[in-house]
Amino acid sequence: MTSVHAAEPAAEPRNASVLVHNDRGEYLLHLRDRGPGIRNPGTWSLPGGGREPHDVSLEATARRELREEAGLDLPALRAFAVELVHDQGGSLLPVQVFTARWNGDPDALELTGGVMLRWFRPEVMPRLRLGHSTLELVRRHAGPAAAPGAGAAAGGRSELHIVGAHLYLENPAGEVLLGLRHPDSAFAGGEWHFPAGHCERESAVACLVREADEEAGLRISPQDAEFAHAVHLLDAAGGRPRMQLVFRVRRWQGEPVVREPDKCLSWRWWHPDALPERLVPYTRAAIEGIRAGRAYTESGWA
Repeated sequence: MTSVHAAEPAAEPRNASVLVHNDRGEYLLHLRDRGPGIRNPGTWSLPGGGREPHDVSLEATARRELREEAGLDLPALRAFAVELVHDQGGSLLPVQVFTARWNGDPDALELTGGVMLRWFRPEVMPRLRLGHSTLELVRRHAGPAAAPGAGAAAGGRSELHIVGAHLYLENPAGEVLLGLRHPDSAFAGGEWHFPAGHCERESAVACLVREADEEAGLRISPQDAEFAHAVHLLDAAGGRPRMQLVFRVRRWQGEPVVREPDKCLSWRWWHPDALPERLVPYTRAAIEGIRAGRAYTESGWA
């Protein structure tokens, strides 16, 4: 199918696809077969397909297609956009696009359709054979960092930062909530870390509220989030700078549960004087800064 983008399609979508992304800013694309009857053979596309009678919703369609095509079962899908595609007869069909985060290895999946699944950064996608609307969807999701010519202003001296939102919770015993990262996680595998996530097209507090629910089943109100600490981080030579914002919340609903097992194995309360040895370094720095009453830490810039 040839794709075009539209903000307000006239018909209700009957197809669904998933914009799967990881914590490295990469997006998962599916290379189509060149066999008979395959639409757009030999092109890269988003995983997805058409709704079947037993699908109770388009989200159910998206989940089924991920399971059938790659054995992939993701805990959280979010509606993102609707695009229009031309079918083989030239008619326009609306497709509901969802987003999901996953940090796994595509080669470990059992692919039942297509040639392969691969991670790609937005800046290399113009060199691939894929639909223009797919590229525009990725750019829209990735934000200004993926726009053509990003970073070219001021002679290329300006650089966009990744912004992270982190949740600092203390229980009545003064213990801090930390999660054990999955050993296969692309970031900090086997280490303890705050409930956290990257800001998408949203405020840092909105990201905090969303991630607390998606990762740990904790419900917090935006007005209860108090800025506690910032870590301005450069953790690898040539890597993107990061601004890690930590917010303290004193009231919340729910008990921490593992809702994204591909990212976190368990939640545990730790006393600040007895933190785990395998703790993300900037997480430790933030806890120490909060206890000392400091609002800001720099790391990796010297």
